[in-house]
Amino acid sequence: MAESARLESVCRRKTILGSNPSPTVFVNNMKIYLIRHGQTTGDIEGLYGGTYNDHLSAKGRLQAEEMAKKLVGKGIEIIYSSPYNRAKDTAEILAKILKCPIKIKKDLRERNVYGFMSGKSKKEMAEKYPEEVAKAQDYRETVRGGEGYGGFKKRILAVIDEIVREKYDTVVIVSHGGPIRCFYREILNPGKEIEPGDCEVLEIEYQNNRYKLTC
Repeated sequence: MAESARLESVCRRKTILGSNPSPTVFVNNMKIYLIRHGQTTGDIEGLYGGTYNDHLSAKGRLQAEEMAKKLVGKGIEIIYSSPYNRAKDTAEILAKILKCPIKIKKDLRERNVYGFMSGKSKKEMAEKYPEEVAKAQDYRETVRGGEGYGGFKKRILAVIDEIVREKYDTVVIVSHGGPIRCFYREILNPGKEIEPGDCEVLEIEYQNNRYKLTC
């Protein structure tokens, strides 16, 4: 019986993730609500985000509450969140209303896209470092002190791959604009771009080792 169970487990392994190569994963079906955090204090102050660890603004907290209400009754079992405050604040508001646990995944954090400009005034940086500001607008470029796209893409695809291995049917992932854009252009709609708004959600079905955007 033990050998039979082992062989069945091996047979359930696949090596295809969407149309892209991926580490071997177990076959699993999952509904994913991929959500960007709400408005932040840095947004109001005109500061660059990235690794700047700001919190939700009052408006951002209201946005999270409204999103939570829309998700009531969807059968959500767990919330995976970036460790950054703005994502955790959002996740905590969702969890309180949806009555489910939160699990922090450090690799869901935002890309260090702004490097030395993180947390600094956008206006000041545009005046002092226009070339670096221009680089920050192109995901293929790397600002001084920032995180290269290759490594960033690798960790985002890997952490979502880890999440879909978990034995849940319906989950929420709270992350940031950078990771959501990355997953969209690399997996959901290859080569295409998206600009997620505050507390915007992408509804995704994961079946037979493929991701499908449903809303």
